[in-house]
Amino acid sequence: MDVLRKLLLLAGCLTLGACAALSGRPGTGTQAAIDDEAQAARARIGRKVKGLIVWSSSRAGNHNLFTMNPDGSHIKMITRGETVDWFPRFSPDGREILFCRSKQGWVYERDANMNFKWDLFTVSSDGGEPRKVAGDACWGTWTGPRQIMFSRNTKVFTKDLGSGQEKLLLDSTRVESLGGAELQQPQLSPDGKCLALTLRGARRQTGVYDLQAHSWAHTGEGCQVNWFPSGGRILWVNPSGNGGSELFSIPLKGCRPEREYSYEEMRYLDIPGRRSHEYFPKLSPDGKWLVWAATRRGHDHDIADYEIYIWEVGRPAAEATRLTFHSGNDRWPDIFTLATGGEHAAGQ
Repeated sequence: MDVLRKLLLLAGCLTLGACAALSGRPGTGTQAAIDDEAQAARARIGRKVKGLIVWSSSRAGNHNLFTMNPDGSHIKMITRGETVDWFPRFSPDGREILFCRSKQGWVYERDANMNFKWDLFTVSSDGGEPRKVAGDACWGTWTGPRQIMFSRNTKVFTKDLGSGQEKLLLDSTRVESLGGAELQQPQLSPDGKCLALTLRGARRQTGVYDLQAHSWAHTGEGCQVNWFPSGGRILWVNPSGNGGSELFSIPLKGCRPEREYSYEEMRYLDIPGRRSHEYFPKLSPDGKWLVWAATRRGHDHDIADYEIYIWEVGRPAAEATRLTFHSGNDRWPDIFTLATGGEHAAGQ
C-alpha cells in the first residue's frame, strides 16, 4: 500500500462516512458478560414487542447472518461460509431475508458499489440453503411480496422474482443533478413515487429523487436514508452529534422537504454515553421500533465493535436498549414485528 493511500485512509471517510481501517478483516471476538441492569432492560423489551431481528456479524469469522428475538434472546446463525453476508432485509411477510453476499471471501463494505464483487441472495428466516436472485448487485430491498430493488453502481433496478425480469429504474449518468454519482441504499417510498438515495463518488449527499418529475432534492449530508413506513418522512445518519453521528429526520411534501429545517428541528435520536456513533438505522414495519448499531467514534463499518440496539419510537433516547454484547462486528440490523406481520416469526 503506497503512502498516499495510507494518508487517504487515515484522513477521511472513503465510503459511507466510515474511516477505513488499516488492520484488515475482523476476528471472531468474544462474548461479554451481561449485567443485571442490561438483562432487566432486555426483559422489558421482550414484554413489549414480539418478532425477529436479523443482522450481520463477524462473530463466526467472515460476516454471516444471525437472528434473535427483539429482547436479544435465542440467537441463531442462519448463513455460513467464507463469504461476507450483509445488508439483510426481511420480506413483507417476514418469511424470507434478502441479503448481499460477496462473490469470493473477504470484501470490505467500502467496495459496496463495485457490483462485480457482490450478488444478492434470499434465505428463509428460519435458515436453510440461500438462493441467488440477482447477479452483480448490491443494496437489495423488497418493494413487494416477490419484487426487489437493488443498485449496480450508478444504476438502480427492480426485479420480479417470479418472472426474473429486471427493469432499469434510474441511471445517475443520465441525470444532470446526480452527476453520475454512485447510488447507495436505494429506498422506494411506500407510494412508489420517490426514491431516497445516498450519493457517493462524484457527489456526497443524501436526498430524494422524484421518479415522475425526474428531479433531485438534496436533503442533507451523511448516509443511509430510510422511509418511515407511513411515508411522507425520512430518516438518515448525519455526521454530527454526541459520538460523531446521530439520526436526523424531516417530513416531505411529495418528494421534497416542505421547507428548510434547522439543525434542532432535524435531530431525531442521539443516545447518551461513549457508545454513541450510530449507524445502520431501520424502522419496524409498524414504525413503533427502531433498530441500529452503535460504536465509539470514527470506526470502520465492517471491522469496528458495533453493537445492536433497539428503541421504542418516541421514548427518551436514554431508554435505548443494547441487545448484543460481543467484541465482533455487529451491523445492519432489520426488525420484523408480529404487530404488522401476522403469525410468523422464527426464533420464538
